[in-house]
Amino acid sequence: MAVFESSKIRNICLMGHGGDGKTSLAEAMLFLAKATDRLGKTTEGNTVCDYDAEEKKRGISVSTALANIEWNDVKINILDTPGYFDFAGEVKQAVRVAGSAIIVIDGKGGVKVGAELAFDYAGKAPKVFFINKIDDENARYEKALQALHDSFGTKVCPVFVPVFEDGKQVGFYSLIKDEYYTFDAKGNRSVSQVPASFDDKLASYKSMFFEALAETSDELMEKFFADEPFTREEITKALAEGMQFGSIYPVFCGSATNLTGVRELLDTIATSFSSPLSRGKELVVGENGELIKKPIEVDGDPSIFVFKTVADPFVGKMSYFKVMSGTLKKDTMLVNTTTGQTEKIARIYTARGNKQTDVDELKCGDIGITAKLVNTNTNDTLAATANGLRYAPIEFPTPYLALAIVPKTKGDEDKISGGIAKLLEEDYTIKYENNAETKQMLIYGLGETHVDIITSKLKNRYGTSVDLTEPRVAYRETIKKSVQVEGKHKKQSGGSGQYGHVKITFSHGEDDGLTFTESVVGGSVPKGYFPAVEKGLLEAMQKGVLAGFPMVNLAADLFDGSYHPVDSNEISFKLAAKLAYKEGIPKAGPVILEPIGNLKVLIPDALTGDIIGDLNKRRGRILGMDQSEKKGYTVVEAEVPQSEMMTYTITLRAMSQGRGSYTFDFERYEEAPSTIAQKVIEEAKKLADNE
Repeated sequence: MAVFESSKIRNICLMGHGGDGKTSLAEAMLFLAKATDRLGKTTEGNTVCDYDAEEKKRGISVSTALANIEWNDVKINILDTPGYFDFAGEVKQAVRVAGSAIIVIDGKGGVKVGAELAFDYAGKAPKVFFINKIDDENARYEKALQALHDSFGTKVCPVFVPVFEDGKQVGFYSLIKDEYYTFDAKGNRSVSQVPASFDDKLASYKSMFFEALAETSDELMEKFFADEPFTREEITKALAEGMQFGSIYPVFCGSATNLTGVRELLDTIATSFSSPLSRGKELVVGENGELIKKPIEVDGDPSIFVFKTVADPFVGKMSYFKVMSGTLKKDTMLVNTTTGQTEKIARIYTARGNKQTDVDELKCGDIGITAKLVNTNTNDTLAATANGLRYAPIEFPTPYLALAIVPKTKGDEDKISGGIAKLLEEDYTIKYENNAETKQMLIYGLGETHVDIITSKLKNRYGTSVDLTEPRVAYRETIKKSVQVEGKHKKQSGGSGQYGHVKITFSHGEDDGLTFTESVVGGSVPKGYFPAVEKGLLEAMQKGVLAGFPMVNLAADLFDGSYHPVDSNEISFKLAAKLAYKEGIPKAGPVILEPIGNLKVLIPDALTGDIIGDLNKRRGRILGMDQSEKKGYTVVEAEVPQSEMMTYTITLRAMSQGRGSYTFDFERYEEAPSTIAQKVIEEAKKLADNE
């Protein structure tokens, strides 16, 4: 492949709701650009971008795929992203390095939640809509266009529209080229005469189009009001500027499977979409951690930003990167500005799905892959010198859906941990925890499908099968009353014996752990044994008397006891303290404490009542509501027991159709209601019996 200058590179991100045709659109682009010799179909599992075994099995995209094509002397790097909510991290990776976003809309279903989320994820990047499946008899272009206007405002502007005659779609009109096309069964187009019956509708579309273009400059505004025609050059330039500055959201349409409308989209990508140089500056992390803008240095020293990592079990670690400055050549030595480690870029690849091609160099703004970077991960910056330069990192969504992993084969724990460690390198929306307290291995994901795919990868890549169960909650125990008890350890078995005797007052303490004091008088317990008593209590507190959970907020005052001048020792007093604990805690009003978290839910205004009702069922306490910065959304804040939040990811997604999101952070422990406490005690007893 030829080396493309930065101005001739286009990085586009295909986004939208799952099933609306992003991968099919990528496939159509590849086929028209002669990058493939056949048009793959997602239903047949033979597309370029869905090459992972999980994608073929499920018929959906689960990771962002990279594919490049050449069109009109321009290199287009296509980033095909998943549309399902569980893989939002993959979308954010692609958006970080893309210059423009193409949001695919289903001509039948219109604007779905995935399109709304894609619009938000794209941020300030230029945005284009492609209404797909327009050939379907149930497609409704006007309805879809109106839905785009309703959702995203008056900046939405048609540029390639379907033409209807007698209620039947017969062709397409390009407002950019001012031409009417008809297509044959193979997607070949012909320039024809637009039906006269469509003149009024076409005039309406043209008015919308040229008014949107006129907004980009005073000169065009004057021509628009003077009813003077715009030249092709003026249209191309105005469209590029309008997209770049966010004043126009062009709308294309067609059918990815029939190739209609795709050629016109590619033509516009080549002429009007942003190049890596269009923005002029790149976000970097400043000295104080704030994000600042830094001019892009096309001719400067090479630097790259790693936006994606794939842990290939055969090839090793594959690092996807964007060249942020200069020209990257193979065998270049770069420094990881986070770790200070030097890495050699031994080989550089471009990719079309899983097919990789060696190249000698890539220019600023281009996207490539390199292998076997030892000390480099996603979000790292590699530069010519360790000058502290770090490009703005990707902010990944936090996973809250937790499930416990149970090996199907005993002894596979290390194998599982090793496999998950590899998966953590490539997916920053996974969290893993080996909880010593509950004795469970926990995996956190963004949804059920996400976690299911994690377990499938463990099996297929690393040969270990697991079951998923509900995670246990890490409860605590404490006491509410004050009691005085004694503990005496006495043992005589020939020779020197063991003797320890303590009298302790147990009460509720203010500090989280043990508050140990001594009020012994007269030397009934020598000071040298005080630490042993404290140590004995600390060890005993690891297990409460109700359900075996750790004891917290315990105050213990050693006020008396006795010792033997020969038989007493530290171990004896430690054991005596434990006996006092076992004797006294059950009499001191022990209770179960449950973890409480602070919940903040971002939800559409219309669903606020439903969310509050659901939180009340979860024993939540509503703290307040605030209007969100996001228009039409409210933030509901509440305190909710952790045990009631295990499946909240699934519930919120169902209630809000994926529009809602939340954060949940541990706040404190507080006494559980008696019914809940009794259930916890019974479950702990069953677990102990099974063990």
